[in-house]
Amino acid sequence: MMSQNHKQSPSVPSPSTVYKICQLRWIHLSNFKLSNYQGSAGEMSAEAAGELNQDSMSEGLQTCYRYLNETGRSFAAVIQTLDGDLRDAVCICYVILRALDTVEDDMTISLETKIPVIRNFHTFLYDPEWRFTGSKDKCRRLLEDFPTISREFRNLATVYQEVIADTFQKIGVGFAKFLEKEVESLEDWDEYGHYASGLMHIGLSRLVSASKLEDPIIAQDAQLSNSMGLLLQKTNMIRDYLEDQLDGREFWPKEVWGKYAMKLSDFSNPKNIVPAVQCMNELITNALQHVPDVLTYLPQLKKQRVFNCIAVPQVMAIATLARFYNNQQVFKGVVKIRRGQVMTLMIEATNMQAVKAIVLQYMEEIHQKIPPSDPSSRKTQEMMRSIQKLCMSSES
Repeated sequence: MMSQNHKQSPSVPSPSTVYKICQLRWIHLSNFKLSNYQGSAGEMSAEAAGELNQDSMSEGLQTCYRYLNETGRSFAAVIQTLDGDLRDAVCICYVILRALDTVEDDMTISLETKIPVIRNFHTFLYDPEWRFTGSKDKCRRLLEDFPTISREFRNLATVYQEVIADTFQKIGVGFAKFLEKEVESLEDWDEYGHYASGLMHIGLSRLVSASKLEDPIIAQDAQLSNSMGLLLQKTNMIRDYLEDQLDGREFWPKEVWGKYAMKLSDFSNPKNIVPAVQCMNELITNALQHVPDVLTYLPQLKKQRVFNCIAVPQVMAIATLARFYNNQQVFKGVVKIRRGQVMTLMIEATNMQAVKAIVLQYMEEIHQKIPPSDPSSRKTQEMMRSIQKLCMSSES
């Protein structure tokens, strides 16, 4: 809860007022009909479940969609609500990313082998024969069957190929850099996030623009697109603390965790649970700084399905951060937002009014959990008020 002696800005509604507005908006949204959706609600449900009409697809493209559903989790559902050639381009782009991630993540591959593969990965998109059989990762099938994926990439329109190849050339350079460099500072954390997800979101904006479904301006503000990717990537890096520790990877910035522990691995010890949670709270507060950019980017989207595809992962990340904030369970086992919650977000995050209501709800959830003794509590409170103010504005 907010400290008694901490003054609020008079231009920002009180937390209780914000919460009441949240409740009213959610009541409104519970009756919200998908009248603006380009297609029936039944059509949306079928596509969201991945039930595409594959009769007109090549066998290779069907395989790419199967890989998307196997590796894409909730992203697979929202990608498949897109239209036609844009949907295929985004699907293939995502599957290529999962293949590249598999090389980066597989700790059984030596750096001598891994770094050249990652640096040159974008060139393999044009090599019909290239495949990689040296991985033991659970997603290794993507690499072993890469000729199928690269063939479907080459079947895309040239404008899509150029965006995807350029995106992966840049990602490869960044991934290779951080295989030999630790994440020390917050600047490093932002830079790695840029390579891991920011560039993908910049690429997504470029694909959307290239499809002519949205105005070219969508692709012009790379900083906004990058910030959207950083929110997703930072959420993932916070979420995956235990998994990364088990796999021998570390992505939390030492600049932050060094305030709370001698080693990042100390947080897996139950006796260090208090500083572990405090460190996580600080990282969550840092991640939330990207929410204002989400609220600036999304109103630019005019096509319903494009809006849905881009908005849903963002609100899911925000919901995840709210679930994690001040939650000791993150250091004890897997913590996820509930499946029903995921489905609700997919159905309701279809316009800016709905997105703002969702964000307001989760900001209030975090606000209610801020410990007065937390070292970053004041900064978290300031972030909550800033985001609440933007959500209450009618301009975005």
